Amino acid sequence: MRHAAFSLIVLGALSIPARTDAQTPFSVDARIGDFHVAVANYYHVPQREVVVIRERRVRDEDLPVVLFIAQHARVTPATIVDLRLRGLSWWDISVRYGIGPEVYYVPVTVVPGPPYGKAWGHYKKKHRKQWNTIVLADDDVVNLVHVRFISDYYRIPPERVFEVRGHHPDIVAVNYEVSRSRSRHDDDDDQGHDEGNHKGKGKHGNK
Repeated sequence: MRHAAFSLIVLGALSIPARTDAQTPFSVDARIGDFHVAVANYYHVPQREVVVIRERRVRDEDLPVVLFIAQHARVTPATIVDLRLRGLSWWDISVRYGIGPEVYYVPVTVVPGPPYGKAWGHYKKKHRKQWNTIVLADDDVVNLVHVRFISDYYRIPPERVFEVRGHHPDIVAVNYEVSRSRSRHDDDDDQGHDEGNHKGKGKHGNK
């Protein structure tokens, strides 16, 4: 009898809908999923490969870096992950494959503030002929790769990425915000196009 009562309690608990946070306008899992899709598309790899890299305890913000270095080094992403998990910095891995600081540089019209300012500061302080003396910290590499990825993939200026990052804590949130903004922009363009066609038909319609 006690066992039956316990079973009823468990079943009742499972039937209660999970509580959702009313303060969160979107699912965190959905954001991460969208980010993985964007990374896979940009670097032309299967989405499953991005997931496999993440399953090896690679942080989301490091996913674009793994694929960026792998493509420039012409090795598999797994090779880069192996080196990273052995404790090598992104710069150590880059030097191992002959990837210099000029590969990471993204041209900008205005030197950004935090958290990007330090990365671009390396290039601003030195003449281009001296760039081979630059040593990038992990955060510098991550930030430079992020800006290139987001600006290229969504076809927006790097300065727009700086602006969005000023309001969001991490690259996943930045990707979500830029993606959402682009979707709204595309929807507005489509609506304007449809309205233009409708007006055109009204003016030059069949007689």
